[in-house]
Amino acid sequence: MSEAAPKEWRGRFFEDFEVGDVYTSRLGRTVTEADNVWFTCLTMNTNQMHFNDHYAAGTPFGRPLVNSTFTLALITGLTIPDTSENGAANLEWTDIKLPKPVFVGDTLWAQSEVLELRESESRPQMGVVTIRSRGINQDGEVVVEFRRAFLCYKRDAPEVQKGRAPAVDKPWTVA
Repeated sequence: MSEAAPKEWRGRFFEDFEVGDVYTSRLGRTVTEADNVWFTCLTMNTNQMHFNDHYAAGTPFGRPLVNSTFTLALITGLTIPDTSENGAANLEWTDIKLPKPVFVGDTLWAQSEVLELRESESRPQMGVVTIRSRGINQDGEVVVEFRRAFLCYKRDAPEVQKGRAPAVDKPWTVA
């Protein structure tokens, strides 16, 4: 018999992680041209490889590449529900590798593995979680890999109550 889905998903807290746990994002995300152009403009990246079709056609890739920092941000975002939804702060990203290019139209998923856990020395209501994550495209190719460490709240930390929906005492008005 399988476990029942939780009635209220509150994300993982520091106590919920075990070294060796592996999480794969439930959702994939298709990268659009708007994603790439907007992110490139927002970050003031002037490399034409990301926004000039004519220029990119003359490169070994033959078409625009998706901005690699967008890829990093997207894969980080896809890991959040499984890893740092109860995170307080990112501490570092390291060992970032981009083994395959990402193009408009690619669909990406994230996978993360818990590498290290330790209590925070300065914040007793938190612990430090270190994971490695990777982005995987629709063809099963790894397009980005990196390590990330973040502070994560413990279940009984007072801060975790602040983002919860307020209690409602009124009765329902629909049948």
